[in-house]
Amino acid sequence: MIDEHSRDMPAADFRRYGQQLIAWIAEYLNDPRQYPVLARCQPGDLRRQLPATGPQRGESMATILQDFEQVILPAVTHWNHPHFHAYFSISSSAPGILGELLTAALDANAMLWKSCPAATELEQTTVAWVLDWLGLPSAWFGMILDSASNAVLQAIVAARQRAEPQSRASGPSGRLVAYVSEHTHSSVEKAAIAAGIGQSNVRHIAVDAAFRMRPEALEQAIQCDLANGLTPFFAAATVGTTSSTAVDPIEEIAAICGANGLWLHVDGAYGASFGVVPECRHFLNGVGHADSFVVNPHKMMMVPLDCSLFYTRHPQLLRSAFSLEAEYLKTDAPGAVDYMDYGLALGRRFRALKLWFVMRCFGRDGLAAILRESLRMAAWLGERIGADERFELVAPVIMGLVCFRLRQGDAETKELMRRINGSGRHFVSHTVLDGRFTIRVAIGNIRTEQRDVEELWDNIAKS
Repeated sequence: MIDEHSRDMPAADFRRYGQQLIAWIAEYLNDPRQYPVLARCQPGDLRRQLPATGPQRGESMATILQDFEQVILPAVTHWNHPHFHAYFSISSSAPGILGELLTAALDANAMLWKSCPAATELEQTTVAWVLDWLGLPSAWFGMILDSASNAVLQAIVAARQRAEPQSRASGPSGRLVAYVSEHTHSSVEKAAIAAGIGQSNVRHIAVDAAFRMRPEALEQAIQCDLANGLTPFFAAATVGTTSSTAVDPIEEIAAICGANGLWLHVDGAYGASFGVVPECRHFLNGVGHADSFVVNPHKMMMVPLDCSLFYTRHPQLLRSAFSLEAEYLKTDAPGAVDYMDYGLALGRRFRALKLWFVMRCFGRDGLAAILRESLRMAAWLGERIGADERFELVAPVIMGLVCFRLRQGDAETKELMRRINGSGRHFVSHTVLDGRFTIRVAIGNIRTEQRDVEELWDNIAKS
């Protein structure tokens, strides 16, 4: 299997197995419904089928592919399945997969401009394209990260650098305070922990009846902390919360943050992509006033994991927080952007390539059409559930998420979710809203069709 001259797989074998895998992927994407969406296994089942140690001698690709089909695949939960409605639906489109293939082949490290000029400059180009599609400030500095979790960590460290410049050398004072809503994603609190802010210095601001942060409660919390000698420095607002896709009142929050000197980070990981759709642009009202912002094309823009776009209006603060000089990384490229200076990671994948493939292949109009159809199907399901007296919509259906419960109570709602997922045909997840167990149905896979949503509704309606 290994060529003794190249020390790699012979080109003829690579071509043969590559064609075989492309054919498998094409068939998989053509009809993922042939697989149960949820893995049908128990913890430890897969590990018991695998050797405890790696092979001493190389094995044939034919054997490896056979084991993939017979051992690995049954333990896969198929996120790229039209019946995957848990968490947030994500999609890997064919153009994105082809871009990912080339990324793996080139194996470029985008740490420096010099280490791969194409990776750096295509990243600069694609992040600017997305800003344009969303109607956000073109002057923002952007970069591609692995996740919104990493993005908010970078935002908090930059905000810490602004509030306490000495913290880079000696650590934070312990007086910095951050603010999130009761429904802000847990990654923000994790980032505060990692940045040394301390979990006890993260305030959870109350929400209104639509699960949006209450600006007056934020203002009150800030003033209370100021009166106690603390330093409010950071707040996170969300466009499309994980539990209910609520959109915080960004403009009001931005005004409060501006008046009190707080860094405002807007988490649009899920919801901001809908700004590509003209009639949904209002979701981004006020985002232009933020200090930093994140959107994940790997959620609703059909780009394979992972691809998270992080923007800031303060790139020099970001650079002053993270840049370190190492002799072996110095270059002679004046005017070039070295992305390693703007974040934690040195090794950086050529993620811009798959984003470029997707944006060029679909175009803005094509992506808007896909998102618009997801919105339509979610609204259709919401109308059916809302019209059935047995059920209760727990949150407004404004994006691709439907949150509902049985009026009978938590136990019955949990049993309904267990039955839906137990069928193997659909996968939904849950949250708790207003103290009540709530089923979440996320609609957003590129291959989800009306017939799939109707089948899900039939399954739900059997209650």
